[in-house]
Amino acid sequence: MEQSLAQLRKKAGAHDWGAAADLEDISGEVAIVGVGETAFTGASHRNNKAMALEAIEAALQDAEISPDSVDGLMVSFGIAEQLTPQDYRDYFGTEQDIWFSNQGGAMIWAATCAHDAAMAIRAKQASVIVNVFAVNWASGRQQGSASPGDWHASESLKAALEMPFGWHPQPLYFATFMRRHMHEFGTTEEQLAAIPMTFRQHANSHPGAKLREKALSLQAYLDQPMIADPFRVADCCLISDGAGAFVMTSTEQARDYPKPPVVVAGVGRGMIEGAPYISQQKRLTATPQTFSAPWAYAMADITAKDLDVIGVYDCFSGTALMQIEDMGLCQKGAGGEFAARGNLHFQRTRSQGGIPCNTHGGLLAHAYVLGISHVIELVRQVRGEATNQVEGVEVAAYAGFTAEESSTLVLRRDA
Repeated sequence: MEQSLAQLRKKAGAHDWGAAADLEDISGEVAIVGVGETAFTGASHRNNKAMALEAIEAALQDAEISPDSVDGLMVSFGIAEQLTPQDYRDYFGTEQDIWFSNQGGAMIWAATCAHDAAMAIRAKQASVIVNVFAVNWASGRQQGSASPGDWHASESLKAALEMPFGWHPQPLYFATFMRRHMHEFGTTEEQLAAIPMTFRQHANSHPGAKLREKALSLQAYLDQPMIADPFRVADCCLISDGAGAFVMTSTEQARDYPKPPVVVAGVGRGMIEGAPYISQQKRLTATPQTFSAPWAYAMADITAKDLDVIGVYDCFSGTALMQIEDMGLCQKGAGGEFAARGNLHFQRTRSQGGIPCNTHGGLLAHAYVLGISHVIELVRQVRGEATNQVEGVEVAAYAGFTAEESSTLVLRRDA
């Protein structure tokens, strides 16, 4: 490896705008053995807990694991109402003790949950752990209740120091950063369009995607109204109802299950200085993937060139573009040109100079469940059972994002 974890530890605090978290090496210790999802829809008036339990049930069926075998549960804290161990026991009619963590779910935690699960398994606190996330923001928006913008507005200093100046909600944050990227690097609107166009192509052939069979041409993209310059409608994520779940256990135990285990090879987490006030970022055209990706690569003993497919948190097209650059998949500032050459399409393999990205359609075209479906899609890619299957997948990576933090999860085929 170009950089070991020990070398990265020395450098982690050397930057004036961010750093990597000092995560333990858990490479090869834990594997994903089952994945499950609900239907992804607009406003459905479904309950978050009911959707989460439905997704767990599907994941257990995929892994062929009985509900009473689960002794660990990971959910998100503070994003959307999630379920408890007692909810799990009541639904499945079981009585076991369940190790519980609210440091799971989606966004960056869809990656870092694997690290925490490995720690719990090491400590013999749990052996079969489910990570789950559900959101019904589409229903909430229709009913005038919770939405992504409300979540940010509830933070007091954001409300006091950012909102009075009109810097709210999220489209304005990331449009500011993307316009700066265009200024610094010459990225064009036509190049930016390649990201939603490619992800829409992937969604067109994916049975679970919300925007299936809704093709997007360049002209159709350019004709869309601006949401926040330079973002048009297609540059902004969907708002959805739905849930996803995946089951983790030790790699040794995973080999006893019917489906081939997908092994966690590396995990990284990075953060900017001054979080969570992204208006204060010192590098507007960079993301904390700058710190999390090298850490995950070092743990996995790979480089960016070894990746066969990626899933990138694409709340906005520009966010995906910058993370692709910061993961080392192209030069900084070249993301627009890289995407415009068709390099993100699922049929563009690494041997052809591409890196297939968001092969299910991502947050822009598949569903907005904050990244957990990205991990599920990558598990299916490594297994070789994805709808838009990339040829010869052995190593995959998920890039999680919250603006002030990023995470990277490297998955590989079991040896």
